[in-house]
Amino acid sequence: MIQFLAQGLIPPYMALRPCVAMKSRLYLDHAATTPALPVAIAAVAAACALPGNPSSVHAAGRAAYGLLESSRDAVARFAGTAPEQIIFTSGGTEALALAINGCGLPLIASATEHSAVLAARDEVTIALVLPSGLIDLAALETLLQSGPALVAVQAGNNETGVIQPLAEVAALVQGAGGLLLADCVQSAGRHALPDADFIAISGHKLGATMGTGVLIARDPARLRAVQRGGGQERGHRGGTQNLPGIAALAAALAEAHDWPAVAARRDALEARLTAAGAIIHGSAAPRLPHISSIGLAGVAASTQVMMLDLEGYMVSAGAACSSGKVKASHVLAAMGLGTAAGEAIRVSLSPATTEADLAAFAAAWEAMAKRLGKLP
Repeated sequence: MIQFLAQGLIPPYMALRPCVAMKSRLYLDHAATTPALPVAIAAVAAACALPGNPSSVHAAGRAAYGLLESSRDAVARFAGTAPEQIIFTSGGTEALALAINGCGLPLIASATEHSAVLAARDEVTIALVLPSGLIDLAALETLLQSGPALVAVQAGNNETGVIQPLAEVAALVQGAGGLLLADCVQSAGRHALPDADFIAISGHKLGATMGTGVLIARDPARLRAVQRGGGQERGHRGGTQNLPGIAALAAALAEAHDWPAVAARRDALEARLTAAGAIIHGSAAPRLPHISSIGLAGVAASTQVMMLDLEGYMVSAGAACSSGKVKASHVLAAMGLGTAAGEAIRVSLSPATTEADLAAFAAAWEAMAKRLGKLP
């Protein structure tokens, strides 16, 4: 135990109670990844039973290719676009990188973009956001006066759920001769896809498996390949396709969910926590139905995450793509929240999250706040 602790393989707080029986656990981190749906798991199993490579010309290869293209057709139907505009990738990060590094334009990104966008290129011009989390359209218009650019804006933020006015953004970008990249990793399936030149989605946020994403390109000819190889994906992305993951994505997209009901449960949770002293970040703007950024003044996000985890509630502090690090949210900092940017947790729901689940979590949050002296 000590050796693993020293190597960083076991978080310190897990080593504190090695003899305590594991409590029942509630997963509330669906924005990080959501469990694969049964239909997706079945699709993976069926695809794994095929022996062929989609690029092979023999019978097994043709069968694999048939599954690949029927899955592409299913994704295209979901997106309301042509199959030729669907480019399969290894995930949302690669889909974003392909658009950013393959379009040949300078990059403008909103200050609240995911690190997959902000770190995709050394030179990024940042477009400011308002305290609500919405992009400052006037500031963006000023930036676009410098010439055509690729403008990257999330359809819905991964930490606050704030939904951006992409129709207005698209009008500004188009008027300046630029291109719009919409990060729809969190919003796809929960909010209508926008009218954009490029759209990125990720399978494991939708009930598929990890390791599959899609870039939807209005005009694929605008792209040059970033990952070159054997000419797969019509030359836009080299490398053998993850056929089981692609089949799982197609299957998951066909499943219907009652997201308005999820939003209602989320809103009820927020009302209870607000009454107990919580701060809901981004609540002044339209938001995705499944994400809540909950602040507790004066308490570090890392402390909240660990205390709740010890009680059996799995939440996060912002994005889950920083190798297990817990640090102040750049999203909340960009919204002008100062020290409060390091005092918020993210709770994210699935359609399977029940009212009873959230009532239990709310009681645990209130008990934590009381222990920390934030409630009488």
